[in-house]
Amino acid sequence: MGIQLINIGFGNIVAANRIVAIVSPESAPIKRMVQEARERGMLIDATYGRRTRSVIIADSDHIILSAVQPETVAHRLTSRDNLEANEK
Repeated sequence: MGIQLINIGFGNIVAANRIVAIVSPESAPIKRMVQEARERGMLIDATYGRRTRSVIIADSDHIILSAVQPETVAHRLTSRDNLEANEK
């Protein structure tokens, strides 16, 4: 059983089994969470200077910023799960 990887945009890849949540960055609590992660050094900015469209929360307490819509990341995640289920 290998590590499943998900493309989060611009060639950046995250381990799918480490993802806890994929959320929109618009709400105040998420903005606060991103700022706190930045202060703790636990923020990974994978936007390449573009607008943040999704915030990925990892089980290691890292926060990952992506320029890809949350729906797109979730679709890639579920597509990977479906592909893996079909292989079994």
